[in-house]
Amino acid sequence: MPNCTTFLDANACNPDKIALIVPSRKESYTRSDLRDRVARVAGGLLALGIEHGERVCIYLDSSPEYLIAYLALWRIGAVAVPTNRVYREGEVLYAIHNAGAAAVITDVEGAALVERIRDQAPMLRNVISVGGEAAGAVPWTDLLGAEPCLRAAHCRFDDLCQIQYTSGTTGKPKGAMLTHGNWIAAMDAERDVLRLTEDDIYLGIYPMGHVGISWGIATLRAGGTYVIMERFDLDRYLELAREYRATVVAGMPPVIHSLIQTPPGTEAALATARVMISGGGPLTPGVWKPFHKRFGIPIVNAYGLSETVVVGTGTAIRPEHYATADEYKSVGTPVGFSEVKIVDVNDPSRELGVGVDGEIALRGPGVALGYWQMPEETAAAFLPDGWFLTGDIGHLDEAGMLYITDRKKDMIVMSGWKVYPTEVEDVLVQHPGIRDVAVFGCSDEHRGEVPVAVVVPAGNGISPEEIIAFARERLAGYKVPRRVILVDEIPRVNGWKLLRKRLREEYCNTGGAC
Repeated sequence: MPNCTTFLDANACNPDKIALIVPSRKESYTRSDLRDRVARVAGGLLALGIEHGERVCIYLDSSPEYLIAYLALWRIGAVAVPTNRVYREGEVLYAIHNAGAAAVITDVEGAALVERIRDQAPMLRNVISVGGEAAGAVPWTDLLGAEPCLRAAHCRFDDLCQIQYTSGTTGKPKGAMLTHGNWIAAMDAERDVLRLTEDDIYLGIYPMGHVGISWGIATLRAGGTYVIMERFDLDRYLELAREYRATVVAGMPPVIHSLIQTPPGTEAALATARVMISGGGPLTPGVWKPFHKRFGIPIVNAYGLSETVVVGTGTAIRPEHYATADEYKSVGTPVGFSEVKIVDVNDPSRELGVGVDGEIALRGPGVALGYWQMPEETAAAFLPDGWFLTGDIGHLDEAGMLYITDRKKDMIVMSGWKVYPTEVEDVLVQHPGIRDVAVFGCSDEHRGEVPVAVVVPAGNGISPEEIIAFARERLAGYKVPRRVILVDEIPRVNGWKLLRKRLREEYCNTGGAC
């Protein structure tokens, strides 16, 4: 039965082919190197007593260790719980506690953070430290020195291999339960949509705590080479694309917007790229069309969610769609074994016709089992007949092309990161100088959207700068409001239901904090 890491063994028939390149470290890993490291870390995890089905948090910056940790956990049938390295104590504690994590794989600084909250997570048995020794932690090098786990654990398609947290509108992150079958479907769908082969070189920029890492894993599955860029920098991105002759390049709306602002001659750096990926937010015609006209690189504009492992079940524009690219507005047609339909927002059993806006529903092998320990939320989004209600609003045209027109939820998408207003509000309202607060998204040409907060002060003297500093201490940087506006009253229906639409209309076209 399937284990989603067995492609490492299949690829070992050509052991010296370069699988992974880490330019920042001047390192590279052959297929044999990668399989060996995954097998040894897997063996080390088994030696620590990590068992089939146990959850392990990964709290690292994007790095080869992050990728190896995923694959090693999957190999032994354990469950990876990826987190973002910019998370603060409360956010890390939630993931550890909610998942019931038996261990955390982190770096020295992260190990110190975990040690401070360890008494609040009694189920946590081990902390594993990458890059140096930390008090109370097992060194990563101990795992690399372990007896290798040469054969992947026996798993079923529906065996859990990952809990991917995606914040909920209630402010409590929801853990999408992803399986070995979901990941096998995602690797197959992404290989198909990008037409990946062992000759491809993929320049990846997506954070490894995000399901966007799937594009890199799909490249490895196809036998290609994955070039890791830990943090995006435009000049370095172009330098790496040129140096390694990248054939597939990761992008997102802010990256593509930045590229069309570059001086003439930049095209040469991307001369070998045959396709670019975009996802994580709306790609407007005003960015997409000029990029394609100038660079001549087709964009695979992908639509999917954490709950579907990107396009494990989703849609995408492919190069063959460009002859009729619907004015650069669509996110394409279903990929692989995916299905899409549009349903009534208030009655998902009623399917809507061509051109009618409604909620986008997806069905296919990449759809998660549900939300970890959240039966009500699972029942609301994952229907008994296999359809997943995405919370996004859109319609299908006569050719079956999907268009996204709005969001049912109040989620803000900034540079591909999802920010949920209630989570930010719950933090800000803890400030003694704040009586009421509302967070919403405003359009931003470069980032897609940015979070903005309107605040009713509790008395006098509080400043927007003070509120932003308070948020920075308690939230990941991408969740911190970019603007804070002080007001006397926040519009609500009957004194309680927040009118975010009115706030967007009133404040999104005004600049600066006040």
